[in-house]
This record gives sequence, structure tokens and C-alpha cells, in this order.
Amino acid sequence: MQRRDFIKITAATGAVAALEGCGNPDHQLIRFIPEEELLPGIAAWKPSICTLCPAGCGTLVRVMQGEAEVVRNGQLGLLKMGLAKKIEGNPAHPISQGKLCPRGHAALQVTYHPDRIRTPLQRTGQRGAGQWKEITWDEAIKQLVGQLSPLLAAKQPGQLAVITSPLKGQRRTVVSNFAAAFKASPIEFEFFDNAAVKAANQQSFGVAALPTLDLAHSNYVISFGADFLGTWNAPVAQSIGYGEMRKGRPGQRGKFVQFESRVSQTGANADEWIACPPGAEGAVALSLAHVILSEKLRTAASAGAAGAVIEGWATGLPDFSPEKIEKQFGVHGELIRRLAREAAANSPAVALIGEPSTAQSNGFLSAVAVNALNALLGSVGKPGGISFAPSSAVKLVPVKAPAADWVKSSAGLKVVLLFGANPRFLTPAEWGIGDALVNTPFIASFSSFIDETSSLADLILPDHSPLESWLDDSPESGSTRTVVSVAPPVMAPLHNTRSMPDLLLDVAQRLGGEVAKALRWKTYDEALKASFGELYKKQGSKSAKDADEFWSKAQERGGWWSAEEKAVPAAAKGGGTLKYAEPKFDGSADFPFHFLPFPSQMFYDGSLAHLPWMQEAPDPLSSVMWGTWVEINNRTAEKLGVKMGDTVEVASQHGSLRAPALVTPAIAPDVIAMPIGQGHTNYTRYATGRGANPISILAPMKVEGTESLAWAATRVKVSRVGEGKIVMFGASMEELPSTTKHR
Repeated sequence: MQRRDFIKITAATGAVAALEGCGNPDHQLIRFIPEEELLPGIAAWKPSICTLCPAGCGTLVRVMQGEAEVVRNGQLGLLKMGLAKKIEGNPAHPISQGKLCPRGHAALQVTYHPDRIRTPLQRTGQRGAGQWKEITWDEAIKQLVGQLSPLLAAKQPGQLAVITSPLKGQRRTVVSNFAAAFKASPIEFEFFDNAAVKAANQQSFGVAALPTLDLAHSNYVISFGADFLGTWNAPVAQSIGYGEMRKGRPGQRGKFVQFESRVSQTGANADEWIACPPGAEGAVALSLAHVILSEKLRTAASAGAAGAVIEGWATGLPDFSPEKIEKQFGVHGELIRRLAREAAANSPAVALIGEPSTAQSNGFLSAVAVNALNALLGSVGKPGGISFAPSSAVKLVPVKAPAADWVKSSAGLKVVLLFGANPRFLTPAEWGIGDALVNTPFIASFSSFIDETSSLADLILPDHSPLESWLDDSPESGSTRTVVSVAPPVMAPLHNTRSMPDLLLDVAQRLGGEVAKALRWKTYDEALKASFGELYKKQGSKSAKDADEFWSKAQERGGWWSAEEKAVPAAAKGGGTLKYAEPKFDGSADFPFHFLPFPSQMFYDGSLAHLPWMQEAPDPLSSVMWGTWVEINNRTAEKLGVKMGDTVEVASQHGSLRAPALVTPAIAPDVIAMPIGQGHTNYTRYATGRGANPISILAPMKVEGTESLAWAATRVKVSRVGEGKIVMFGASMEELPSTTKHR
């Protein structure tokens, strides 16, 4: 086609489209009267909370007047309203301190996503077939009440299951009280649950929580697999502290050593990166302690109960000499001796352990071993070490821990309520959660998007986006201050959605009886205000003249946090001693490689794979975008005849998958690694059918001493399938796959 002909055709079709739009009433949009007063061109920064990972960073959202398509009273129209334009860290918030990770910035796209569910949906076809019809909120609530009323009257446990993502703040109270009226407890599904670390901290220090790291004042850091600058614990707060440790003290620069089997984002920043076989981290930690004890750099008693719980501690851990560790695991004995001496001589020194090291079968014991090393170094509850954040004064209802055997007790299940959880994607197929849900008579989901689990729902009651909602949080770690975050909506809802807590409160009142008594508030913000009234009585009398002023100030600044820092004192659980155990792996000699799934910096556990900014952002280490990959050592790849970008098959005893190979020297020769996040079969246009899900081939093993999945304990075999393609930023291969163009 000639350029002149192309211009003629496009001009003619454009004119026809314009005339049709003017003459057809179906193309006309109603223009609603503005619901708020905003000055054009003037930005307002409003506090909010990032909900895209468990850290609980405080944020500021830039809001300006704009025009958006909205649904009001069932009609689509245009409305001038305040629209969120940008998200930044809140400088006043103790966790984020004015900084934010890429995931926090991308939270904007949750609100404006083209595939958001905009109104209640009722299933019309076979379960999972994706056939829906739009219904009104009155119809939706009537259906939900109709399903729950017989359960409330029966008062039989096991008929209702409430499956959620991790809950915090008053959302936990609302959901837990609602479930309790039906003799049920919420079941939390979280892939990266850090259960081994929390259980070990309960054993060693009497606090079942993640530690708060004072990296800013550390002189020596030894990390066992903890990606604390990327995805583990409170990465924003930890990155700030790490920057202070490295460059914030003139003339003083702390040293950082990382033990792991694959170079993580954190490991790439280490002064010394040391290859450590999967599951050997605890043994290496005890070998470091052995050197410190045998050379009398510290006494065994100085570790207190955290050391005494380890079998052989009092006699200097003779079974963990560096020579024995070198022979068993290949970590050089002289290296262990040098690092132990350096750590003892450069106080304050701190040792860390996190997933994936604690996702081995012996992850709990490894974490207990690292806790003992920390106590020996004198870094517990001290500047430059680890401590535990004080719990908030807001009373929270405990939530039932996730359990792999939940399916075994689901025989009498009548109704399932889903909120923020996608267990079909996040659990091994052998757990049977998908089958249990398919056989449940009625499922209601509060999801904003169709995913693998919500696609099974009979009824979808779409929640507001976080920016459209009242939010609250009590961060578990990241600061030694008492932090209670709260934020009102920064913008009005775009669509015909309702806040999940408000909807539960409405349903409770319609059901009446015990559930109405348990949820006495009319709205969720009323529940939040009541909780801050309790907080004022205990903590806030010094900062406000009355509870109303305390509540107003909290909304303006994004929450309340104590002025002083006060860590929780450590007190060991006590009891008998624990004997270190070697790791166990699923897979015979026919499966020669350790399989190491790892959290993605962009997608975390896969819940953010639907955000196009996260798909398009290059991975910090590999620079891969719009897909997934299999990391394989260059020497291993050469033996297998695999080249960069080739499609390889990774197979375990429980399944197989295919993905392009990323050949790299930054991984041990006997380890195969894959990021978690891709491989969705049903999760918006941006994530569906993209890549492979490593969770699908995992063995259903548990971390001993916990109910947590040992997701790093599977062994696999690898074979080349043929030529493939891997999309890498800045590489010769195309940056955007053809399947995503023009979307």
C-alpha cells in the first residue's frame, strides 16, 4: 500500500467513526456532577499503605483532578474527580522512611487495571468455565445471606471455611469475628510464610515474629540465604539500614558475607559470596560458633538459653569442626575459621537466615542454629543486631495457621469465602485443594480479579482497590517503634465495588443473631475509629487532647507510632535440647539437581503478575522481562548441551514444566533455580499463559517442626527440548514478545 492511499483510508474511516459516534446515542456517556471539590492542576498528597507485600510500608499518593469513566447507580459515565497519579514512600513513616520498592510504585495499576471486576458477578455455566452474568448488589447479598443463614442456624463447625491472604489490623478482627460466629477460623494461605523463622524465634527468644534488623549500626553481617535487600522481611527498611552501614558512617564501612547456593539480589551486593549447599546453612552456622567457642572468643554461657537449646553447645559443638563441615559440605574450613574470627572481632556483628534456606526440611533447626550464633555474638536486643518490634496496643484476634491437611477436614464443607488468596496457584497439586474447592457446594469470592481460585466461585463480590479503601496495618518488623498505620481512601471508587469489611458488616446485620453481636459496627471506618480510641487510652494521651483529635491526626499522617524505640525483651521458650538434623530431599538418584524456586522481585509470590509494569520491568539480575526462565550453571549447561534461551524441561517426581534456560555462573552446578510468579492459567490478559509455575512440580514436604511447605526440598532432572526464546532487556532478542504488542 502506498503512503498516500494509507492516509486517505485512515482519514475516511476516522471521519465515519466520528459521525457514527455523534449520531448514535449508545456512544454517548453521561457526565456526572462532581462529588468533591478539587482545584485543577493542584496536587494533593494523601497518606496510604502499600498492600502488595507483608512489610506494611507507609506511602503518600499524589492526587489530582482528572476525568474518568465511572459507574454510578448502575450507569457508566464521565466524572471529574480526584485521581491517584503517583505513589511514593511516606517520609514520616518508620517503615518506609520516604522510600518505596518497585512493587509499591506499581500499586497504582491495581486501581486502573482494565481487567478489574467492576460489578458483582454470578456464575452461569460450569464451575471454572468463565461464564458469568452481572447482577446488582442487592441480588448478590441476598444470595450470600441465603447460603449463610442455614449454617448459622445449624451451629455446626466445619461447614464454613474463610480462606484469606495474611490479615492484619482490624480486617483480621472483622473477618475472625465473622468466622467465629459460624464456629470457624480464617485459614491463611501464604507461600512465603517464614514459619520456620518465627517458630525458631519463639524457641530461642520467646517471640514468634520476624526480627527487626539494625543494619545501620552493624559492623559485620553474615546472611544465610536471606534476600533482605530484595523480598525478605521488610526490604525497604532493611535497604535503608544497609545503605547506612555501607556509606553512612564516614571512615567506617561494615562488611557483608552471604552464604547461599544461588546469587540473589542481596548476595550480589556482598563483599564475600560463598556457595553453600542447600540445607547446610545451619551446620555452617554451628561451625562458626564452634570456632568462636573453641578459641575462647566468647563463652558458651554468653549465648544464654538460645545456645543451651542446641545439643552439644556446652561442650563446644565438637561435631561441627570446620574440617568436618568441609568434608561433608565442601565449605572450606579455613574460610569458616577466618569468618568466625572476623565476626567476633568486629562487634556489633549479626547473623541472619531467611527463605529459601529455611524452606528446607531442616529449616527450623537451621534457624535455631543461627539464633544461637547471634546470641553468642551478643547481637540480640542490642544496637547493630536483631530485635523484635513491640506489638501494637490494638487488640487483634488470633488467626488459625495454614495447614496442608486442611483438605482432610473439608468433607462437611458447605460454603467457602475467599479473600485475597489463590491457593490453587500457591500449593502443590498433591495437596488437593483444587479438588476440594470444586466439590464445595457454594463459593463466594471478594476478589478484584479472576484468578485460578476465584474462577471457581459461584458469586464474586468485588472489593475496592486499596487506594479506594480504608486501610490499616500493624507491621510485624522493620522498626522498634510501636507502629499502627491507618489511611482513609485517597480517591472515590471507580466502579460498582464494595469494601470487603463493610460488606461483611452489612451481611452480619442482615443475618442477625450471634454474628450481628460479634460485629457491632455499622461501617469499617467506625471499627477503625473504635480501635484507635482504645489505642488513645493506652498510648496516645501525650500526643492529643482527646480521642477525636488523636484519630484525626492519625489519618493526616498515615497512622500513629511511638516517639521512642523500645524492643521486646527476648525470653527463650526453654525445655529440652534440639539435635541438628541433615536435610531431606524428595527425589532419588534419577533426579540429580536441587530445585530452588525463589521469590521474584517484581511478582513476589505471583500475586502481582497481572500488573503490566511488573511484567515489563527487567529482573535486577537476569534482566529478563515478560516471562520466566530456568537458571542453570554454565558448566552444567555445557554437559547437557544447553545454550542460552534453549527450552528445557524440568521434571520432578510430581510433574514437569518447560521454560527457556538462563545460563549463568552465578548458581551452584548441582542447583536449578526458577523465579516464582509466572505460569498463571487464569489471571488477566497480562499474566495468563505466560511462563511456567515452579510450585506445580514441588513435593508436598513440610519443614520439620512446622506446618509450612518445604518448597526448596525437591530434586529434579533437566533435559534440553529444543531452541527457544528468552526476552531480555538490552539484549539482541526482542524486548517485547509479539503476544503482548498492541494491548
